[in-house]
Amino acid sequence: IMENIPLIELKSISKYFGKVIALKDVSLDVRRGEVMCLLGDNGAGKSTLIKCLSGVHQPNEGKIYVDGQETLFESPRDPLDMGIATVYQDLGLVPLMSITRNFFMGREPTKYPWPFRIFDEESANQIATEKMLEIGIDIRDPGQAVGTLSGGERQTVAIAKAIYFGAKVLILDEPTSALGVHQASVVLKIIVKAAESGLGVILITHNVHHAYPVGHRFTVLNRGTSMGTFEKKDLPREKLISMMAGGEELDQLEVELEEMRRINA
Repeated sequence: IMENIPLIELKSISKYFGKVIALKDVSLDVRRGEVMCLLGDNGAGKSTLIKCLSGVHQPNEGKIYVDGQETLFESPRDPLDMGIATVYQDLGLVPLMSITRNFFMGREPTKYPWPFRIFDEESANQIATEKMLEIGIDIRDPGQAVGTLSGGERQTVAIAKAIYFGAKVLILDEPTSALGVHQASVVLKIIVKAAESGLGVILITHNVHHAYPVGHRFTVLNRGTSMGTFEKKDLPREKLISMMAGGEELDQLEVELEEMRRINA
């Protein structure tokens, strides 16, 4: 029975800022072992939705369920305590600090009793190295500054950290947007691995070519409303691209450009 209960579910969520409707009646859920892709262009409402999922904003309407229980996130601490981890685009990593220090920031393992307690660097380095290796990244030196890592490796530090600290839902905000093809594929493989290990992953992106190979289901947002949730088998890539690009608007543009060329010819 538990298998069918979503790890997290949003039902008919709306969020207003004054008179501006950021989200209207959006529903979304993610299950264990699944990559749920939330797609939409800039301004579609993706970031407002993330903020509702991660406790930064409370929705004005609608309900949030965690493991089938109705829940209210009063602060970003609440979802974290329930195993819902959000990895933002800026990652929240400190470039000058080591991989290990970033991995354990605020939750450092210590040794020796108080008042002699110190950061247990050896055990922390070992854990950080092991956990990165588990998701397929071999870090040469856990003491190296995060700033020396590639964009893809930084993403993996943030993801490995969330998994190690007990995340069961991983919300990833545009994790591949600033990455080249090779780096992006490294991150996408890790996303698949996380889902295979039983996590629910919500991948937020505007890049259909990154989402399509890894996603199981797709929810498309357009100007704050959902255009629906689709299983991959019911949604050819071309259809998804045209929904995302506002196919009609592009067709209209082509007609107008053709007209301009004709007039100028």
